[in-house]
Amino acid sequence: MSTNDNKQHFKVCFCWSLGFKLRGGEIPEDIKQVFEFYSVNGIMSIDNLINFLEKEQKEVNVTKVAQIIFNSLKHHHNIVHKRGLNLDAFFKYLIGDYNFAHQSKVHQNMDAPLAHYFIYTGHNSYLTGNQLSSDCSTEPIKKALKKGVRVIELDLWSNITKDDIDVRHGGTLTTPVKLSKCLKAIKEVAFSDSEYPVILTFEDHLHPYPHLQKKVAQMVKKTFGSMLFIPKSEMDEFPSPNFLKNKILISTKPPPKSSPESDKERDEDQDEEFEEVLKYRDLIAIHATKHKGGMENFGRHASFDKVGRLSMNEQALEKALAVTEHGHQLIRFTQRHILRVYPKGARINSSNYDPLIAWMRGAQMVAFNMQGYCKYLWMMQGFFRANGGCGYVKKPEFLLSPDGACHEVFNSMALPVKTILKVKIYMGEGWRADFHFRHFDYCSPPDFYARVSCWLVGIAGVPADTKKMCKTRIVDDQWLPIWNEEFEFPIRVPELALLRIDVKDYDPSGEDEFAGQTCLPVSELRTGIRCVPLYKHRGDVYRSVKLLMRFEFMSP
Repeated sequence: MSTNDNKQHFKVCFCWSLGFKLRGGEIPEDIKQVFEFYSVNGIMSIDNLINFLEKEQKEVNVTKVAQIIFNSLKHHHNIVHKRGLNLDAFFKYLIGDYNFAHQSKVHQNMDAPLAHYFIYTGHNSYLTGNQLSSDCSTEPIKKALKKGVRVIELDLWSNITKDDIDVRHGGTLTTPVKLSKCLKAIKEVAFSDSEYPVILTFEDHLHPYPHLQKKVAQMVKKTFGSMLFIPKSEMDEFPSPNFLKNKILISTKPPPKSSPESDKERDEDQDEEFEEVLKYRDLIAIHATKHKGGMENFGRHASFDKVGRLSMNEQALEKALAVTEHGHQLIRFTQRHILRVYPKGARINSSNYDPLIAWMRGAQMVAFNMQGYCKYLWMMQGFFRANGGCGYVKKPEFLLSPDGACHEVFNSMALPVKTILKVKIYMGEGWRADFHFRHFDYCSPPDFYARVSCWLVGIAGVPADTKKMCKTRIVDDQWLPIWNEEFEFPIRVPELALLRIDVKDYDPSGEDEFAGQTCLPVSELRTGIRCVPLYKHRGDVYRSVKLLMRFEFMSP
């Protein structure tokens, strides 16, 4: 391959080559028109920029924002005029880091009880791959925490010699990792990307070994020290994320308390074991249990006189939701307590389920396998880009209302449309910088298109807010595709709606190739012309690949 005279040449069969005209530095016509409207003689002064930010972008504190934009472009002497921005500088701002489509700071009320938030939650957080034979490691734990995950699950088992604690997936061929290593890794990165509390859910298989439970208590206290939140007693209400900043909480099923009869029957050795159990029990901030039996007994556990956590798998949730009233029962339960939903055991390849089924019923901890990739994991990652990516997202008021307003989420088809989201996809860029020139097509530049649908560019929300797939036209043989296409989405429940976007390279002879994806909370979208970074299969952001888009909310 060679490039010259704005052409890219692909050598074919050693004897001849194909040449393709490259689009370089082309700016969509709509963007040129916006610049002309807010500029004078090809220059956008700072006052013009302020006007643009107020009217088109609906920004606040625009004087400060405008100065930040100017300062960020100062070192680009060839595109920044002493009196303002030329067209190239304006475009560089639009496609740059100061113009992302979603809000980048924590902005929600963080003073409500923990039960009032959706919490970014991992499942079997130590596994590197499948559920049966992959390695256990601290690396996936650290990676999850750095991406904003706030709930880490560790399965605790005794080692072969019964003198130490391993973390592994029981009954499988997964190789163990020491609990001590996991705790140290958590301490190292717990608050590197979010200052809000980290909750460690222990799946405790140490009940036959009180001396190991004592050792867990010692490890936890020694590793975390003052970072550990230890309540004085069981709680009537959970503390808030703000109150628990930079704190680590332990959540597990507590060992049983003694009774007067058992106190009389214990011998000296049993007394020592019981003291060990008490030390372990005292560290548990959030008492947990698993749901067993039918929904008629749901939430009636004796331990839930105080606030606590209940776990159920996705199948139990789906079974419960066969009766509408059970959905309401779940929502009422989650207004005070924490509900954790986790993947069914059959997901041995570490796949995931539709998280909206659980979110719609108020479940705070929707536990996901973070080590793979799938459309549902992309939804999860996108949902928790909300609220500055801190790992806590405030529940919508209808899931917290005591007067039954939560019923609207189940009757969404009968609800009026609250808003219409208008989306325009102008163009994309960055693939040529982030990919090898033959990655998509061996003999030509790529043929990109963007898709808009319930799962791809589209709305993934409650049933009435889903939309069939739409897609842009295919732009042939271009690294810089310009689409200039619009789509509209009527939305009834914007609080639970997600904008899903992906780009693919069209392949007429086989499966179209992935070229980036993102998922954004509709309620967090910033209006106006915005930059939308795209992400890789596994959720890491590309260095250069991004889309330029416009978002507008209209009255129905």
